Amino acid sequence: MKVTMIAREYPPNVYGGAGVHLRELSRCLSKLMDVEVRYFGDVSSESPHLMVKGYMPWSHLDCKMQPKFNSIFKTFSTNLEMLCDGIDSQIVHTHTWYGHFAGYLAKILYAVPFVATCHSLEPFRPWKVHQLGKGYEVSTWMEKIGIEGADKVIAVSKIMKEDILKYFNIKSDRIEVIHNGIDLDIWKQKEMDPELRKRYGIEDDYILFIGRPTAQKGMRFLIDAMEYIPCQLVMGAVGADTKEYEDLMMEKVKNNKKIVWIHEHLKEEEYIQLYTSAKVFVCPSMYEPFGIINLEAMSCKTPVVANAVGGILEVVAHEETGLLVEPANPRKMADAVNRLLKDPVMARTLGENGRRRVEELFGWDRIADQTKKLYEKLVWSADAMLQKQHI
Repeated sequence: MKVTMIAREYPPNVYGGAGVHLRELSRCLSKLMDVEVRYFGDVSSESPHLMVKGYMPWSHLDCKMQPKFNSIFKTFSTNLEMLCDGIDSQIVHTHTWYGHFAGYLAKILYAVPFVATCHSLEPFRPWKVHQLGKGYEVSTWMEKIGIEGADKVIAVSKIMKEDILKYFNIKSDRIEVIHNGIDLDIWKQKEMDPELRKRYGIEDDYILFIGRPTAQKGMRFLIDAMEYIPCQLVMGAVGADTKEYEDLMMEKVKNNKKIVWIHEHLKEEEYIQLYTSAKVFVCPSMYEPFGIINLEAMSCKTPVVANAVGGILEVVAHEETGLLVEPANPRKMADAVNRLLKDPVMARTLGENGRRRVEELFGWDRIADQTKKLYEKLVWSADAMLQKQHI
């Protein structure tokens, strides 16, 4: 069996959790079947059972009158470029609205079952109007076409399945919940390199935030919470959706000597070191369908303080692997962080429990196996339907 994956993100072009998801899922699936990845980029590669090809938008597209529309037009053109190469797989599997249009057309043009994974939902990201203008209405339309036209939709959490049912015209039995995962062999405790600590001026005691500087990630509430937290905050924040929000956050942290903003992508092993040495990892997200960052922290045995929203509720077990708090409340966030800073025994216990929970529930091999079984059911159903038509 062969699957063609279609997405915006894939290494080296990884901006968030969706890109990490596809990298790991394709790697583990390639142990079980042939995998082809088509993504937005210009780097291609091939290894046993895994072929990767990057696709670029049409170069002549440039909407000078409405520059905010360029992102939409480039997405459309890249989707079409991907389809021009043809599809010889038994399954097409897309990730986020950036690839759903190509998946929908592939289903029609090449008569293959179409699976769509939702990593987030546009109705929960209204701030993207500032990024895309009226193009936001097109991105929501593309997402709707993909979700409602897919043979199967994968939701990365139970709460996301509920949201899909609420906002889209789709029956419950067409939605499968398959969580995100983590590479347990890579994501484990690793002592911080003194050079990394020196490079950014990281103190012995610090709390950590990793994520894009966007409104969705709730950075401003964490920054406000630092008024009540007596240690350093290290923020690995890069890949903003809008420069305006990023500039606003930079203004908020300016001259704050307690906050270190690492404003560049680091190597994976450096992120692991940051997680490992942090006293607490904080996830202030206002909307998080799943939240791979919490898995990363838990894998490194770091206790988590996170907002009680979305898929976080299925990842972080309150009072067991971390503490869940009311969203958009800097004081309560600070109180939870300070509780762990003052109780290192509790913090260590939550960290140990977190690693154990990740090992039990969120290994990528387990998730790849679930995904392959979903493919097999779809292919079997499609073959049975075809045979029935020929009788």
